Amino acid sequence: MQGREEKQLELTLEALISQVADLKNSLVSFIYKLENEYDRLTWPSVLDSFALLSGQLNTLNKVLKNEKTPLLRNQVIIPLVLSPDRDEEIMRQTEGRVPVFSHEVVPDHLRTKPDPEVEEQEKQLITDAARISPDAAQKQIQSLNKMCSNLLEKISKEERESESGGLRQNKQTFNPADTNALVAAVAFGKGLSNRRPPGSGASVQSGQPGAGAIIAGASGMQQVPMTGAPAQQQPMLAGVQMAPAGQPGKMPSGIKTNIKSASMHPYQR
Repeated sequence: MQGREEKQLELTLEALISQVADLKNSLVSFIYKLENEYDRLTWPSVLDSFALLSGQLNTLNKVLKNEKTPLLRNQVIIPLVLSPDRDEEIMRQTEGRVPVFSHEVVPDHLRTKPDPEVEEQEKQLITDAARISPDAAQKQIQSLNKMCSNLLEKISKEERESESGGLRQNKQTFNPADTNALVAAVAFGKGLSNRRPPGSGASVQSGQPGAGAIIAGASGMQQVPMTGAPAQQQPMLAGVQMAPAGQPGKMPSGIKTNIKSASMHPYQR
């Protein structure tokens, strides 16, 4: 009977050690993310880590509450050897956290009850909680739930406003293809037609817009015969003699005389 209990205790301890090792690895991984990957850590990833830790704690509690698990509180742990020297086996078992197993570290590592100060604070909290009536406790619970609900609502509202603001800023208000086509057409003439409209560069036809006005203006020109050149007639527009066709850009003599006489000072002769 005793050997059976010892075997059951050994199997339980192995299961507990395995579950605690998994829990420890998850904690180490989560702490590493918080310390080294905080800049790219997302809230869903944090929630996943918390969910993993919660599941492992529940599994550990199930192992402890199993019917086949012996009552560990009835087991007594007594240190057989205490030494101030470095113990390599303890270093390996504790992964370097406990180098020696001396009278200084044994009370902390083999403690089954909290510190006296912590135990006193816990008793004080239990006493204060017992003094509150059920109605007052219910009112406090409702008040706390209301505060939490208002806080969650504000947080959700801020998240929605932030998401909508980001969508408004990222919304595209132009067509990149049209913009690129317009820039290419203005800068390089891409997509423009090289074909000229019919009649461009030739004489103005009567069917084109503006041709009637040009012809009507030309009919009002006056032709004044010049002395010494009866065979040639030079047109005048609004009383100003136009330049001959063979001499483009030459200013008429009448305009020269007027400019010269206007530029002379009244007191000059």
